[in-house]
Amino acid sequence: MIRRRTLLACAAAGVTVVGVAAQPAAARPAPTASVRLLALNDFHGNLEPPSGSSGTAIDENGDAVPAGGAAYVAAHLKRLRDRDTLTVAQGDLIGASPLISAAYHDEPSVQFLGDAGVTASAVGNHEFDEGYQELLRIQNGGCHPVDGCSPAGRWRGAKFDYLGANVLLKKNDRPAVKPWTIRRINGVRIGFIGLVTKTTPSIVTAEGIKDLKFQDEVDAANRAARELKRRRVRAMVVLVHEGDQVKSGERPDECGVVPGAGTRIAQQADPEIDMVLSGHTHQQYLCSVQDPAGNPRLFSSGSSFGRVITEVNLRVNRRTGDIVRSSVRADNHVVTRDVPPDPATQTFVQTWKDRVSTIADKPIGKITADLTRAPSAAGETALGDVIADGQLAGTRDLGAQVALMNPGGVRTDLVYKKSGSESEDGIVTYGEAFAVQPFSNVMGVTSLTGAQIDALLEQQWTSAGEKILQPSANLHFAIDRAKPVGDRVSAITIDGTPVDPAAVYKVAANNFLLGGGDGFSVFTQGKDQVLGPIDLDAFVAYFTAQGTVSPPALNRISGK
Repeated sequence: MIRRRTLLACAAAGVTVVGVAAQPAAARPAPTASVRLLALNDFHGNLEPPSGSSGTAIDENGDAVPAGGAAYVAAHLKRLRDRDTLTVAQGDLIGASPLISAAYHDEPSVQFLGDAGVTASAVGNHEFDEGYQELLRIQNGGCHPVDGCSPAGRWRGAKFDYLGANVLLKKNDRPAVKPWTIRRINGVRIGFIGLVTKTTPSIVTAEGIKDLKFQDEVDAANRAARELKRRRVRAMVVLVHEGDQVKSGERPDECGVVPGAGTRIAQQADPEIDMVLSGHTHQQYLCSVQDPAGNPRLFSSGSSFGRVITEVNLRVNRRTGDIVRSSVRADNHVVTRDVPPDPATQTFVQTWKDRVSTIADKPIGKITADLTRAPSAAGETALGDVIADGQLAGTRDLGAQVALMNPGGVRTDLVYKKSGSESEDGIVTYGEAFAVQPFSNVMGVTSLTGAQIDALLEQQWTSAGEKILQPSANLHFAIDRAKPVGDRVSAITIDGTPVDPAAVYKVAANNFLLGGGDGFSVFTQGKDQVLGPIDLDAFVAYFTAQGTVSPPALNRISGK
């Protein structure tokens, strides 16, 4: 039986409970049409059930249960769907994907999502990982310009519309993708407005979006709402790839958000907009906020990797065409694996798994224990260190003296596996290495002075929080979070020698960082930049050369 749950109260500032509006005793409500929305966000190409901590979700009892996988997503969608259902998404459906999808430029995932009924999705920042032109190809069809057609043949394009009202072409301020779309269901029209975080330029490779600009989300949402209203569409839903954080262990229907960028959009967007379905932060929550007119508005998110489906039941006034806010009921459903998987989707996934297996299953080396992203008190991680070491080794012939890796580019852990045969224990495959570094960034080397390296390391702290760069083994520094931002780094050494502010050093990093990604703008001041191998190729070559890799001591960054 499908449960319908009134939106829960949220303790966060400005958040209230959706209440049922009282009506005069003599009033006769206008006829309404029932509509159900099912929403996904941040799928990231997880056709196979994700593993490790990425493969569990907190359920309604507060327990961590296995969740996700395309065959289970399809099964749950079928269970939840009725004849008046629209399925939508909030971006990052592709990008940072496992090899089964990424090896074919995520065409398998887009195919699955279209077959599963998705009709519209916001673009996410990861939809731009391979650049704007590649996003257009994914939307419209055609074979990849370099790798050609996949084993499935010529790509026909997505069955759903990608939406981005705040993504504009620099040359003329015209929309780079569709800003909105209208769907008719049960005799009424609903407008969907797509938005992506305005921080996208700082978190994707600059070259791929050089012709685009990303407008403030609220401004773009309001413009789109006016356009829909001119077309006499009054029922409006925002699909936004931006959201907020929650405290660890939140149950799927709780609202423990820390108000941030997502809440700002949900509270400030045009009051004509009836609800805001969000993503980006990989959190699960159901909240109600007040719109600028003081009316309650749903603000929700459904975790990531296909682990949660957000169900929204609502009614639309047939006379006015507007959503009756008091009718809105939402429920976050964990995509559990205790139901029979969808057989057709199972077959589909297995087909792609077989196609990629010769690449994915190739051993590249061994580990003696887990290499994880668990940080030390200073923010250093074993896997981040190993990646930086591999990047330095892969760029030594370009003159690199040290390497730095961005923590956000390390996507999953490398887990030690026993096979029953000592000679095969701890084997790492190409597919596992790809899951760690799926972006195909290009390594480069740039020249920075010692003073610039110091300034660069001070950029690990911004108003958005901290991102501790992972250093190669010959680079050491100390941090002190008790000091003011801009004066937290000291004792920088390279090969045991203190860094000379006036001397020039060759620093290796991926092209995301070299382009100023994650706010590390000092990288853009570097000189004499040269490019080298793909980051994954450097990682694989390092493993092959080492044979066996052990977790390094976390002593490259000191302090706390």
